[in-house]
Amino acid sequence: MTNTTHFGYKTVAEEDKVREVAKVFHSVAAKYDVMNDLMSGGLHRLWKTFTIANAGVRLGFKVLDIAGGTGDLSKAFAKQAGPTGEVWLTDINESMLRVGRDRLLNRGLLTPTMLCDAEKLPFPDNYFDRVSVAFGLRNMTHKDVALAEMRRVLKPGGKLLVLEFSKVAAPLQKPYDLYSFSVLPWFGQKIAGDAESYRYLAESIRMHPDQETLKTMMETAGLERVQYYNLTAGIAALHTGIKM
Repeated sequence: MTNTTHFGYKTVAEEDKVREVAKVFHSVAAKYDVMNDLMSGGLHRLWKTFTIANAGVRLGFKVLDIAGGTGDLSKAFAKQAGPTGEVWLTDINESMLRVGRDRLLNRGLLTPTMLCDAEKLPFPDNYFDRVSVAFGLRNMTHKDVALAEMRRVLKPGGKLLVLEFSKVAAPLQKPYDLYSFSVLPWFGQKIAGDAESYRYLAESIRMHPDQETLKTMMETAGLERVQYYNLTAGIAALHTGIKM
């Protein structure tokens, strides 16, 4: 019997979700940064800056940036880790990874990149000082498996950082829904020529675990001292956890 999962509000076979998510990001890769700036009014840059500050990467650190997309976090981490550090930019989507790799190279950063699935990380146990995933966890089919893999590759004392869209504060729910389901697809059509991918974005955010649920999932995966920070009234949230 085929296992099913959600792709936005649709129920699909698990293997179909991987293909459908891949189509979305192949479609939006070229306009990804432009659309992020437009959709969030530039707030995504502040959210990432907050995440980078919380990571506390130092010279010589080994860092894994999962679903790293266009490389915003990897760029900052590579500068902080310095020539003695090791920062890996990874993504399951080749189009996104290519954009990120080229951006890093254009800035003179020779950072290793790898096409890989977060549910099957090709790295040894206890290897990284920091693992990050920004706006990628909600697209993963088996989030519990991915979180367990992230913990596995962390060194004892290492930190996982999960930046993701989350549950917005109740007073903002109605205007946020109006924006998400009407304005976002319109922007997607006008700027990227793809309304459906941005409709999926809005739906995938609603299907993602809320702040407390994700906190529990990280604890179940074996992480400790798990906490989260609501950003912009919960539109996004940064969760952190330590491998003890």
